[in-house]
Amino acid sequence: MHEKIIEIGAINPVDLFGSNNAHLKQLQAHFSRLKIIHRGNFLKVLGNEEDTKLFEESIVLIIKHFERYNNITQSNIENTLNAKSKVHEDDLEKNTVLVFGNKGLKVTARTPNQRKMVAAIDDNDMLFAVGPAGSGKTYTAVALAVRALKNKEVRKIILTRPAVEAGENLGFLPGDLKDKLDPYLQPLYDALRDMITPEKLEEYMENNIIQIAPLAYMRGRTLDKAFVILDEGQNATESQIKMFLTRMGESAKFVVTGDPTQVDLPYNQKSGLKIASTILNGVKGIAVIELDEQDVVRHRLVKHVIKAFKKNDEKVKELRKAKEKL
Repeated sequence: MHEKIIEIGAINPVDLFGSNNAHLKQLQAHFSRLKIIHRGNFLKVLGNEEDTKLFEESIVLIIKHFERYNNITQSNIENTLNAKSKVHEDDLEKNTVLVFGNKGLKVTARTPNQRKMVAAIDDNDMLFAVGPAGSGKTYTAVALAVRALKNKEVRKIILTRPAVEAGENLGFLPGDLKDKLDPYLQPLYDALRDMITPEKLEEYMENNIIQIAPLAYMRGRTLDKAFVILDEGQNATESQIKMFLTRMGESAKFVVTGDPTQVDLPYNQKSGLKIASTILNGVKGIAVIELDEQDVVRHRLVKHVIKAFKKNDEKVKELRKAKEKL
């Protein structure tokens, strides 16, 4: 009798094998001549060598399906077992869905400018995505990074933000340095949790495949074979953004996101985002995508808030110009 031990990796067995092991029972019924024993994240398979090999090939395909879609159904398993569906998506879905997230979530580029971001990163190694709050800059960028990691186009994802206080004092926050910095990085954690199962995300972070750190921690590094995102780029100074962009190593993708209207830097410091996106625009391999209120995918009132503040800013500028002429 042949014996094979198969590890299912950092996947919750309940998600893979179904409630009450329904999927595992489905496999057992198909491979009736095998004895299948499930213990934690391992399967022990006993039987003749040919059947054992077929079972291993099938479970590998099932695991790959789950890793791509974060979901598996009895129909998916049946198609895999009957060799009807080695391709798990039709061409249209393949081209529109960036990442299959948790609980069947399909992460897509939902607006024309978000789709421009997707096209731009396919054709360029550096991308500036500039636009208002809620326009999907960060979420789309994280989805692109997760897609690149799943497709093995990069070996790691590095997400960073300037630790700049938005009207609040960092020093008064409780806890150690990590505890103080985590609130600034929360939007990045939130996006990742939508797209990667908790077990897999924990594994990635423990093994430094996904790294999240404040911008200051990037100094001195060379980032090779990585998808790197600088979020809230408007809060990076000119010297900081120059430092960040020059970390770029071989086979890397860099994305900088930011909203020039929400700069939290002290008045005596200039935002480096506008400078960098202006002087680098037109350089081969670098793309600049500008999003606007039409890309906002939050509550409908957010668009009105953005428009109102934009209109008010224009009035203030006109008044300043009028005063200067007097």
